[in-house]
Amino acid sequence: MRRTTLTVFAATAVLGLAGCDPAATSTTRSSSPAAPAPPPATRTPGAPNTPAQPVVATLPDLVGKGLQSAQDASQAAGFRHLTSHDALGRARSQIDDRNWKVCAQAPAPGRQSTDVKVDLGAVKLDETCPAADQGTAPPAKAGAAMPDFKGKAASVARSTLDRATSLTVQDASGQARMVIVESNWQVCSQDPAAGTALTGQPVALKVVKFTEQCP
Repeated sequence: MRRTTLTVFAATAVLGLAGCDPAATSTTRSSSPAAPAPPPATRTPGAPNTPAQPVVATLPDLVGKGLQSAQDASQAAGFRHLTSHDALGRARSQIDDRNWKVCAQAPAPGRQSTDVKVDLGAVKLDETCPAADQGTAPPAKAGAAMPDFKGKAASVARSTLDRATSLTVQDASGQARMVIVESNWQVCSQDPAAGTALTGQPVALKVVKFTEQCP
């Protein structure tokens, strides 16, 4: 009877150890399979960018309008790229647009792409428009010979000559006035004369205001 009891106790102990064995547990516990990893994201090439079609509108006739009114009319018609210049070729800036009037425009009135640059040639309100726009091209730099500056603005002479040139600008009226805004003064005489070879010599200009006659 004692041997039978020991045998039963030993069998019970073995079964208890088996119940605590992790390996035995793994064989009886069911586990769900791991979810598959998502495939790597792929980028679908987009369609090539299609350039926007230009918008076409009617550019108004701006000649004769005040410069500010002309600019407002251009913008109202859909044209935003605006610029202006001195139609008398004196290289003046249009600081207050209400003091200027339009003499010429490019491009001409009519159907135009709204991307086009609208360039307005203007003069001051008390001035007369020239027969042809004088300000469409910047003054060319002087070459080997002295240009003829008579009748041109002193500012044009200065921008045309080499920057190293020693330039004197004096009032030709005999009033000894200071020439401050050179675009308001016209050349009456020059030294050296037009056509003289430029070799670095000083240049002297005699000027009066554009509202005045040369002496």
